[in-house]
Amino acid sequence: MAEPAISKRKDEHLAQSLGEVEADVSAGFEAFDLEYDALPEIDLDAVDLKTPLLGQTLEAPLVIGAMTGGSEEAFRVNALLARAAAHFGIGMALGSGRAALLYPELLKTYAVREVAPVPLVLANLGAVQLKEEAFSAGALSAFTDAIGADALELHLNPLQEAIQPGGDSRFSGVLQKIEAFLEGFPKPVLIKEVGSGISQKTARKLARLKIAGLETAGLGGTSFTKIEAMRSDPGAGRLAGLELSNWGVQTADSILACRNALGKDRLVIASGGIRSALDAAKALALGADAVAMARPFLKAAMAGEEALFLFVESFLYALRTVCFACGCVRPADLHSALKKRDAARD
Repeated sequence: MAEPAISKRKDEHLAQSLGEVEADVSAGFEAFDLEYDALPEIDLDAVDLKTPLLGQTLEAPLVIGAMTGGSEEAFRVNALLARAAAHFGIGMALGSGRAALLYPELLKTYAVREVAPVPLVLANLGAVQLKEEAFSAGALSAFTDAIGADALELHLNPLQEAIQPGGDSRFSGVLQKIEAFLEGFPKPVLIKEVGSGISQKTARKLARLKIAGLETAGLGGTSFTKIEAMRSDPGAGRLAGLELSNWGVQTADSILACRNALGKDRLVIASGGIRSALDAAKALALGADAVAMARPFLKAAMAGEEALFLFVESFLYALRTVCFACGCVRPADLHSALKKRDAARD
C-alpha cells in the first residue's frame, strides 16, 4: 500500500532538517558564563547526572527532541534513535502523531518501545488540531497507550503553520481547546513550541493550565519557518518565511520566561539551538530540568549507529566534566556557577 501524502511531508521535513535550515540568530547562551573552578573539591566520579522526569529516572537530563514518525523512513530513524535512548538511559520525544491518528496503519512508525526499552517516551501533536473531532482526548489517550508513551506534548506553531503549504493557522479558541482537553486526558501534558520559542506572555497564559510543564523550543536552532519556506513554491509564501525565520524568542530568554511563569514545581525542558554540552549546562543553570536536542541527534544518526552512540557518549562525558569543573555534584546545582557575561570584555 502506498504511503499517504502526509508521509511524504514527513520525509521532506527529515531531508530539509539536514540542510541549511537553522536560524541566523543564536540561542542566546553566549550572554552567560559558567564559572570555571580550578579547585572543585569533588571527584569526577562523584558527579551524578541521574534526573527524575515525568515519573521516570533518566541517566542524564537529556531527551532526544521531537522529530519524526509517520513514514517508513521515519520509523528507520526512530528505531535507531530508540536504541541510543535505551542504551544511554535518556528520554525520547516523537514527531507529531497526526499521521497515525488519521492513518492507523502508520502507528507502527511511532512504536519505539517495540524496538528498545526507552526509559521515557513523549508523544506529540499540534495543539491547533485539537479543534478537530479526530483528535479528542479519548483518541489521544488510545494513541499514547498504543505506543506506550508516558506523556504527551502539544506543540504550538503559528508561525510554521502560516508559512507551511496547506498549513492550519486557525488559532482562535486554541487555549480553550487545550484547557478542555486537559480535563479528559489521563497522562501528563507538556506544551512546546517548534523553534520560535515561548515568550513571557505565552508562558503566563499557559501557566494557568493544568500542565506538567513547558518545552521552550526557542529561536537559535532549526527553524521550521525556514523549512516550510524552502518547501514552498517560489512566491510570497517562501519570501515571507525566509524573512521571518529569524523571529522569535531566543532559547535562553525562553527558559527564564518559562521558569518564572511555572515556579519551581513544574517542568521546564530547554530546547532550540542547544549544540554542545556547555550549552546544555548553561540551560540547566538557567532553570531547565532537562534539555532536548533534535538536529544533532539526527545528523549523528544519519552517519550510522556507531556515530550516533559516540555522539551521545561524548556529549554526556562533556556534560559530566562541566559539572565537575564547576564543583557541582548534580546538574541541578549548576545554577550556583551561572554568571552573566560582561559585555565590556567581548
